[in-house]
Amino acid sequence: MTKAQKPQIIVVGVDFSSTSELALDRAFDLAAERPQAVVHVVHIALVGNPDSATDGARTEAGKELRRYVDDRVARYAQTSELPADALARVVVHVRCASPAEEIAQIAADLQADLVVVGTHGRRGLARLLIGSVAEGVVRLAPCPVLIVRPTAIPKAPKIEPPCPRCVETRVATAGKEYWCEQHREHHGQRHTYHQDDRGSREVNLPLVFHR
Repeated sequence: MTKAQKPQIIVVGVDFSSTSELALDRAFDLAAERPQAVVHVVHIALVGNPDSATDGARTEAGKELRRYVDDRVARYAQTSELPADALARVVVHVRCASPAEEIAQIAADLQADLVVVGTHGRRGLARLLIGSVAEGVVRLAPCPVLIVRPTAIPKAPKIEPPCPRCVETRVATAGKEYWCEQHREHHGQRHTYHQDDRGSREVNLPLVFHR
């Protein structure tokens, strides 16, 4: 098969979330523009040891993924002007290990031209704790990766400046009071810190926190 005859291979990772629906629709958009394109949909059914997944669990996960993809194809066809068989070549894959590694490996195995993945647009601590499959795919995939994200990205929380009256209270009381009258009830009783005379001890003790 020559390079001109090789079908366009698009791999897309899904987790049944609204974000992965966007990624899948985007993959369909790209496939519809290429008559020979094949969309390979990858779902990670179990993160961990692949040997811990039974054949029955794999089979059921495959059936669930097939139903999901067929439904998405039908919905996509209803909202587009494509012929009924335009997206006939949609293949599903169920894997049971690290999502980023599995998606990248399938892309390598299939000699994919493109990988499409969604991202929730998490920031800060949530991103560190949950991790980013999209970032992992970008690092590992042997082909270009298209990141699809929702139009509205969650905004980072706004940290307000300190209350001027609280600052005045701390200055006026030389740090004995932290909060102004308005915020004292919200914060509860003030925090106090004390430290034994470190110069009279052989070791440095940590600050003792009292509430």
